[in-house]
Amino acid sequence: MNRRTTRAGLVLTGGGARAAYQVGVVKAVRDILGNPASNPFPILCGTSAGAINAVALAVFADNFTRGVGNLLEVWEHMRCELVYRTDVASILRRGASWLGAMTWISRRNPISLLDNAPLGELLGKFLPFERIQTHIDAGALYAVSVTSSGYTSGQSVSFFQGPPGLEGWERNQRIGAAVALKLEYLLASSALPFIFPAVKLHREYFGDGSMRQIAPVSPALHLGADRVLVVGTGRQVTDQARARSNVYPSLAQIAGHALNSIFLDSLMVDIERMSRINRTLNLIPVDVAAAKGVELRPIKVLFISPSQPIERIAARFVHELPPMVRFVLRPTGAMARSGSNLASYLLFEESFCRALVDLGYQDTASRETEVRAFFEED
Repeated sequence: MNRRTTRAGLVLTGGGARAAYQVGVVKAVRDILGNPASNPFPILCGTSAGAINAVALAVFADNFTRGVGNLLEVWEHMRCELVYRTDVASILRRGASWLGAMTWISRRNPISLLDNAPLGELLGKFLPFERIQTHIDAGALYAVSVTSSGYTSGQSVSFFQGPPGLEGWERNQRIGAAVALKLEYLLASSALPFIFPAVKLHREYFGDGSMRQIAPVSPALHLGADRVLVVGTGRQVTDQARARSNVYPSLAQIAGHALNSIFLDSLMVDIERMSRINRTLNLIPVDVAAAKGVELRPIKVLFISPSQPIERIAARFVHELPPMVRFVLRPTGAMARSGSNLASYLLFEESFCRALVDLGYQDTASRETEVRAFFEED
């Protein structure tokens, strides 16, 4: 009897500039595996900024080491002006549109706080999307997905590209749709709410895929992964002791807390759910599961997340934000240490990104034994 084809999936979550951490993780995986040319992740799934990293690996799936090198080249030389406009005129124009809408001076809906046109230009030059299908046809890649959230339907939609016959799925408020991926899907998936503009795809406008994404790992499983390496962008706190504070939270603290809820909370719930299912399946004898028609299968999961609070790292570099961005953020409290959570999502500056790449590399290298075991055949 032929063995079932096993496929490893890589799941990259959102987090704006925090996604630099993911590049450090895949860099360490590359080194642990000995700079392989073959792609160790036939299934690549990304959301928000993680979608950009996932597609970047997909377009260079014929040479994993080269793909990681290209990601490093971009992230280690990142600047805010490559992601959004930082000039005075652009930011003032956007700010005026919001002020006008809130004071009834203008009836036009403001689009976003920042203009991410530079990001579109960067991705258009950096990512040859036509290579995705070439690599799928050649067997270097099985499938890649990008998740976005529909503002009208409220659905979490995973747009995926894979081989002929790979079917979509439909669950409660989340679906999978087969498409030929292109730039618009990445811009939609990475459109941080309020901060970057929504993108119209097909019938409705879509925004950041982390919104209402109740099962971040599920696209990889639907696409056929039986093992998943999940990379988070937020530290998982084990000390549940409540901190005491008598100071009312700043706007930046509240906004940062809201963004953390979008990007981090659902991921941990999904991983905990998979762990419970795995434990349950391990209690069911294989022959009994086959006789009863149990379709669930155990999933090997390796979860890597920052060992240090990223907001504290951001506090060291927040002064490197462009002057006009600092001017806008200062009244919210984002320039203070307590508000650096919000700044960490927008801090696309070289020094901060390099620090996160280094942290991702160290966190993954310290778990080399687990990484090697992840790629071992069961």
